[in-house]
Amino acid sequence: MQTDQDWMVHALSLAKKAEQQGEVPVGAVIVLDDQIIGEGWNQPITNNDPTAHAEIQALRAACLYVENYRLPDATLYISLEPCIMCAGAIVHARIKRVVFAAKEPKTGAAGSCFDIFNTPQLNHHVDCEHGVLADESSALLRNFFRARR
Repeated sequence: MQTDQDWMVHALSLAKKAEQQGEVPVGAVIVLDDQIIGEGWNQPITNNDPTAHAEIQALRAACLYVENYRLPDATLYISLEPCIMCAGAIVHARIKRVVFAAKEPKTGAAGSCFDIFNTPQLNHHVDCEHGVLADESSALLRNFFRARR
């Protein structure tokens, strides 16, 4: 049985794929019954698609895999706190649990700037944890942006 840390290691490896493509290094993996059902990394520049965030890519792959737009028992591991768009998609997909590494103080929608997962008006709430391999994720992002400046 894999641990949260094991799955986050995989998400960070996907973030490195994004970095190799010149994208902001964010990776995401969706797990159901201790099996990967979807994964993705940031590709908005590569795909000319503003919605091609790691989480959206992983959600699309997982939904195709299970042949359903709902993923009620799945856990999503992300190397960075999701934005509002991704948090909304996660709620719509009925993801049960999100684990993310680093907080995003400027646009984070899982507690840093907004708390979409616990908005009382929504009919689905997501269990959320953060901090798993946060230092590794933060270093990856910091080095990426430092190299671009």
